[in-house]
Amino acid sequence: MMKSNYYILILILFSSILTFAQKKIALDSVYTIQDSVMIPTKSGINICAVIVRKKGNSQPLPSILFYTTYYQGKGDTLFGKKSADHDYVGIIAYARGIRTDLRYYAPFENEGNDIYDIIEWISKQSWCNGSVGMYGGSYTGFAQWAATKKLHPALKTIVPQVAVMPGFDFPMENNVQMNATLYWPNDNIYKNQQIKRSLPFEWFKQGLSFRSLDSLSGIESPIFKKWINHPAYDFYWQSVVPTPEEYGKINIPILTTTGYYDGSQIGAIQYFKQHTFYNKNADHYLVIGPYDHWGGQRYPSKNLMGYKIDSVANVSMSELAYDWLDYILKGKQKPEILQDKVNYEVMGANEWRHVSNLDAMSNDSITMYLSSEKSAGNYKLNTLEPGMDYVSQKIDFTDRTTENNFYTPDIIFDSLDAGNGLIFKSGIFNQEFEISGSFTGHLFATINKKDMDISCALYEQKADGTYFFLTRYIGRASYAKDNYERQLLTPGRKESILFYNTRIVSKIIERGSRLVILLNVNKHPFEIINYGSGKEVADETIHDAGAPLEIKWHTDSYIQIPIFRDWRPKKNFER
Repeated sequence: MMKSNYYILILILFSSILTFAQKKIALDSVYTIQDSVMIPTKSGINICAVIVRKKGNSQPLPSILFYTTYYQGKGDTLFGKKSADHDYVGIIAYARGIRTDLRYYAPFENEGNDIYDIIEWISKQSWCNGSVGMYGGSYTGFAQWAATKKLHPALKTIVPQVAVMPGFDFPMENNVQMNATLYWPNDNIYKNQQIKRSLPFEWFKQGLSFRSLDSLSGIESPIFKKWINHPAYDFYWQSVVPTPEEYGKINIPILTTTGYYDGSQIGAIQYFKQHTFYNKNADHYLVIGPYDHWGGQRYPSKNLMGYKIDSVANVSMSELAYDWLDYILKGKQKPEILQDKVNYEVMGANEWRHVSNLDAMSNDSITMYLSSEKSAGNYKLNTLEPGMDYVSQKIDFTDRTTENNFYTPDIIFDSLDAGNGLIFKSGIFNQEFEISGSFTGHLFATINKKDMDISCALYEQKADGTYFFLTRYIGRASYAKDNYERQLLTPGRKESILFYNTRIVSKIIERGSRLVILLNVNKHPFEIINYGSGKEVADETIHDAGAPLEIKWHTDSYIQIPIFRDWRPKKNFER
């Protein structure tokens, strides 16, 4: 059950928008719908589009562009109808090659130029008043950022929701590649015969290279082949999103939405960080709460992976997007939730907080060190720096009867499955406090190989013994210093491994709770396996495994957890 749930999560992550398109839509009779409109571009390759207007609206109106890489049939008109219902002209434009000739399709590569030409065409139509806005999530969120590389003067605002950042959070996260890289283009774009769902387990059992996944499937994928040749966050990936100079020139108002459990959160937040760093006057708002990839762009789930969200968090991101568009394009009232630049819901407090920047989400931090000392079968997580010692871990990559670091898409657990990893627990907190922000870490490790893929997950263990999943980090040790350049570890040497690219979370940690760290190394069917030989990881096979990976996690390793204090304890709040 755990395995199937995980895979379902991956599919939802990058195709959730498809479900939305299948919802019940209004009758076509109230709209003027132009399908298969061909928009010319300077490349000479036409873009297929659908234009939707409400009958009776004869005057020029602002236009809302929904640019997508998916085609799901007539249901796609829903995106245009929703805009028309808000007294806009709705345009659904498809990525180059979609609905025309897939030979031209190249995900992420052409959006910057093509969207400029699309907006140029829209702005000159008689039904457009010269103002264009964009909204949408996931790939559509990325496309909006691509459009800002060369801003068209008619583009007045964007609403990137759960925006993917290519090479940063998809098709890999912190340089660790996912096998959804193979499934995504096959199932959603080319719509070939579905790749069998047992493929990851067959691949895992046979110990084949990650590169062989497409040939093993029987359906070779040029996109998969291209992407796995870029394991670094290199120029191929960086070229499709704004440069520092381009971020500095983005002066249109922007609303970003994402969620604590959004698979694309680190990408969405990175856009926000980059824009506000390079443009000190950026008119950019962020809304984040207890949402997954779906809830961060459409409608929240009241029961999110086993967690009943607070009532105030029940906010439609879809309606918020149009409230924002109305505010910018029609001069209507600013959405009430946007009381400052960063707006976030504190889980367990049932309230929204509003601060001027991400750093202001916290005003203190807890530093917690790994310990070799055990209590009740688990290692301790100490607030005081321990002596120089280490905790050992061994992973045999040749043993395919066990898996390490298998992630399951649930938030609340009755018990914590370590997945052959190491569990570190803090003392019990004698008063409640608030975690807000993203945790960071500085690990010190000595290994007998040249590399490893690390996972560090953070949980709250409540007084009743249940576990609440807060957030996690996953990343390749050899890219910890620089995600652009691989720097192999030296076997037998104590290495410094920093991590900081983790998801934001905000939650009240209850009195009587503990904080728990689950530290592990990847060995499971759903992500690439790093055997530590130093070769290109995509080319490694089980024959490169050699001796088991032996790790000494040194006890000067620590994590820093951002907290917000609105109280002043007389003593340490941990016992």
